[in-house]
Amino acid sequence: MTAPGQLPSGQLPSAQLPSAQQVAVTWLEAVQHSSFVPMTRSELVDHLAGQAQVLLAAALADPADHESAQGVGRWMVDTHFTNPESLHESVTALGALLAPAGAAPVAAVLGALSAGYARALQELTRTEQERVSLAAYTALVAAEEARWTSEARFGAVFADAAIGIALVTGDGQIVEVNRALCDIFGLSHEEFTRKNVMPYIPADDEEFWSQLRQMQAGTLDHLRIERPYRRVDGTTIWADLVLSLVRTQDGEPRYIVAMVGDLTSRHRLETSLRHQAQHDPLTGLPNRTVFFERLDAALATPASARSVGVCYLDLDGFKAVNDTLGHGVGDELLQAVARRLTAELRRAGHLVARMGGDEFVVLVDRASNGDPDTAREELRGVAQRALEAVRRPIMLGTRRIVVSASVGVVERDDGGAGSAELMKAADTTLYWAKNDGRNRVAFFDADRHRAAVARFELSARMPDALEGGEFVVDYQPLVRLTDQQLVGVEALVRWQQPGGERLGPDRFIPVAEETGLIVPLGRWVLEEACRQAARWRADHPGTDLFVSVNLAARQVREPGIVEDVARILADTGWPAHALQLELTETDLMGTTGEPLDALRALAEMGVRIAIDDFGTGYSNLAYLRALPVHALKLAGPFMTGRGSVSADGGDGAEGTDEVDHEVLALLIELAHTLGLSVTAEVVETAVQLERLRKLGCDTGQGWYFAPAVAAGAVPGLLRGPVGPP
Repeated sequence: MTAPGQLPSGQLPSAQLPSAQQVAVTWLEAVQHSSFVPMTRSELVDHLAGQAQVLLAAALADPADHESAQGVGRWMVDTHFTNPESLHESVTALGALLAPAGAAPVAAVLGALSAGYARALQELTRTEQERVSLAAYTALVAAEEARWTSEARFGAVFADAAIGIALVTGDGQIVEVNRALCDIFGLSHEEFTRKNVMPYIPADDEEFWSQLRQMQAGTLDHLRIERPYRRVDGTTIWADLVLSLVRTQDGEPRYIVAMVGDLTSRHRLETSLRHQAQHDPLTGLPNRTVFFERLDAALATPASARSVGVCYLDLDGFKAVNDTLGHGVGDELLQAVARRLTAELRRAGHLVARMGGDEFVVLVDRASNGDPDTAREELRGVAQRALEAVRRPIMLGTRRIVVSASVGVVERDDGGAGSAELMKAADTTLYWAKNDGRNRVAFFDADRHRAAVARFELSARMPDALEGGEFVVDYQPLVRLTDQQLVGVEALVRWQQPGGERLGPDRFIPVAEETGLIVPLGRWVLEEACRQAARWRADHPGTDLFVSVNLAARQVREPGIVEDVARILADTGWPAHALQLELTETDLMGTTGEPLDALRALAEMGVRIAIDDFGTGYSNLAYLRALPVHALKLAGPFMTGRGSVSADGGDGAEGTDEVDHEVLALLIELAHTLGLSVTAEVVETAVQLERLRKLGCDTGQGWYFAPAVAAGAVPGLLRGPVGPP
């Protein structure tokens, strides 16, 4: 922790804080009329500057330096800033000056300052009380011994004391009170002295009554309590009540001196600071601190006794509101949403809190009836009401704003037993609701969560796996349909894990695309495939194979893709015309601007461009002609259809397959009209092969010919027809 009075090294506030001298001048202006301090103005500014330096350092410390801030509060009392108004003015002024350091640190520092001030003032008051008590005791004893020979001096001390004083008999009758006590309670001297002290003691405070009886019996000399009282005007005050026993000369109990300090201002300040520390300043809702306290308390009860659930809500498109209408309108929108959620849900006993930004959370804590389905339906109902409350149009001035929200819902057993684990599950579920289309409620799904965790673990391991050589490339033959000769291979990456498990691309390619690792992985696959193809050609002269490599949309958008391909071709010695790059129909049809220019540059180099999985997306056929495309790879469903097809193209088991046959024929004819070659994927039967031959399809691949094989098995496929004769 930073030493008191010393600013943390290298740490700057989020906004420029004033200097200690500036703080001191403003501070002096705030308190100079509330207390008398025996210093010149320049001396006082110097002292305040020193304390301001301490407060600045305390606010910027991590965590906030409570001890140093308390020391500033004690210094104020020691310097005679003892009027409660001095504390009020100081906190108000310092709060504004220190605001750039952040709401939470400033609240903590000012709270610590107030606590230090209050303790020092209590100690000062106690010292004064003890002095007054001693004077009262001396005066009372002297009165008994000498008939109150010093009555005038005692009367002056008693009447003019700053704290309230009452003299009470052993049976509780109020004998005398001073002016300060009358002012505190709003009663006249006559009204006070006709009363008994007992109504001022809380009836349900058994410990206090027990201590009072001990004092009346003479076995206890001092008693202290802090509690609220009602004034005659109906307002509430907080008082520090100190009772001291006065004995006779022979030690018997005679009187009780009650001294009352008015703590109302301090109590209000502490309450205000506590509220600030527990509530969001923009919406007034409980903040995340309060929410986690309540959630921890709810989870501490047995599951059989309490049904606990959380609805985690996030506004959809809130950033667009801020960006287009301004942050002021965004703040008004958050306030309106907070009011709606409160009105809709708090009356049912649910805690509504703001977690930060545009995120809200609802805690549903109910006595369990033993039926999990009922509890789940109640949670669903709460989430739906929250969603509907946000959906209703909101009028902000003359603007009508319509927003929606996504809600993630978890129950106490989702994600683990603790609040941190539960909120992680809620955050994950909220992400699902966003990812699944927004404006919806999503419930936690343990299987989906495990899959997401597995995907995350894959993404975390993938960079090291790529560097460690865990990825391998298999090759699926591309066969000329007229004679079933091998004319090319498609490079397919696999992940061979150290434990022996081999992962297919469906397991890790989507993860690689999400994380951006598809770029280095795709570059490695391209280089490995070209290098291997060059070895085959060197080992088998005269072989005329082309190699086809998948290219992700992310790779095409990567700057330098053309240079990367050119470098790899140059390094491996593989000719550009023997390289085919495959993009899915969806990726290719959405390519414009620089990525499209990159594809055209690759085509100009001689590289073939193929559309993979053609027919699974939506192609603008007119636009297709303008693309730098050389081949279409027809998607698997065109081969499998919805039933069997006879070798002569007639109706199979289901008449609807005739339609599939006609569509396939038209696609092949269209491709040839555009000057494109056609490859059929997922060829699995002799019937499909014969059908494709009759339709004029150029090449095919699939299990009918051969599965994807290791690089060493490819040369064996060069010697004859691939697949069954």
